Amino acid sequence: MSDLREEVRARYAERALTIVGQDAACCESDCCGDVAVSCGDAYTAEELASVGMAAGASLGCGNPTLLTDLKPGQMVLDLGSGAGLDVLLSAKRVSPGGHAYGVDMTDEMLAVAKGNQVKAGVTNATFLKGTIEALPLPDASVDVVLSNCVINLAADKSVAIGEAFRVLRPGGRLAVSDMIALEEMPPEAKRDLDLWAGCISGTISRDAYVAELERAGFEGIDVDITREVTLPGVEGRIASASIRALKP
Repeated sequence: MSDLREEVRARYAERALTIVGQDAACCESDCCGDVAVSCGDAYTAEELASVGMAAGASLGCGNPTLLTDLKPGQMVLDLGSGAGLDVLLSAKRVSPGGHAYGVDMTDEMLAVAKGNQVKAGVTNATFLKGTIEALPLPDASVDVVLSNCVINLAADKSVAIGEAFRVLRPGGRLAVSDMIALEEMPPEAKRDLDLWAGCISGTISRDAYVAELERAGFEGIDVDITREVTLPGVEGRIASASIRALKP
């Protein structure tokens, strides 16, 4: 597990350096930097302009900020906050009175996010260093947990999902864009750390994802397939999905 985490961290540190100074029209890849799923097209030009960021700053497979109705005064947490796009958008939507937190384990990506925050002039946001398996926030401290193609990267998804449940207040919501497996992937792909760092071999099936959410205690679970993806040279089908759940 430590090898996997270090591989992911190194991949994202490299990606952070490419984001710096990136042209708004440039986007060679998207979901975790390697899979043509969204390339930032889940965000409107108005959203991107509101925080002064380019579409290529999104490494995700959707727009989780649209999966739940964010309201002024709420506390929001983004798991694996990357360049900070979802955090900054959320911070604007929960203002006044609310706050958005982002957790990321990569120093280089945290530096990019904090720089983007300064440029956007957003004051009600905080970026914290940590992993999604050990969130640096107390129990029952946030109203909404977001994530954009990051839970895939957890070697132990049950722990990551359990942490999301822990930090949510009763009645809080989980809103996740992620990749799921429509067909089982071959064992060699599951063992490939490069594919793990690219959001691919970490995928689990819809039923397995729902089972993990239920095991953590979530209710009202909804998984909506948004786009199917076929990868050249890789057996097994995957898809981007919108996942919603409620902490009772």
